[in-house]
Amino acid sequence: MRNKRPESVLVLVHTLAGEVLMLRRREPEGFWQSVTGSLLWGERAPQAARRELYEETGLQGLRPEDLVRGEVFPIIPPWSARYAPNVYRNREYWFRIALSGRRLVRLNPAEHLEYRWLPAAKAAALAASWTNRKAILQTLGTQGGRTPVGGPPESAPPAVS
Repeated sequence: MRNKRPESVLVLVHTLAGEVLMLRRREPEGFWQSVTGSLLWGERAPQAARRELYEETGLQGLRPEDLVRGEVFPIIPPWSARYAPNVYRNREYWFRIALSGRRLVRLNPAEHLEYRWLPAAKAAALAASWTNRKAILQTLGTQGGRTPVGGPPESAPPAVS
């Protein structure tokens, strides 16, 4: 089995009113997060963001906005065995989807147990990782409801040939 690539995406899914979608992972217990996932070998971050959004929530036809931000963080013990022995840090790229309102989400039961739509400050407090908290607070602040940066909410992807 090939080792995981030490690069990942975090997709912050939120409403224009500032409610943030949070997912509770199956493992480790009590681990709440935004949509996240590793880039596959040969995959670019925007492709990974769209793939992970669909795999973890069932949401499709949406084009995550690249926030042109992210973090580098130490790989925590529950996930270290998935990477090559000499890999200790992961590069995370941040994206977001600004929705006009809440959407029903179809979770992947192999990965997540439940989801919640929460105000930005509560979502940030619930997030298990410091990078997720930082992404929420830098993007939405503590009040949420900020106007999306870039294009209109729920922008559709370009036509695929």
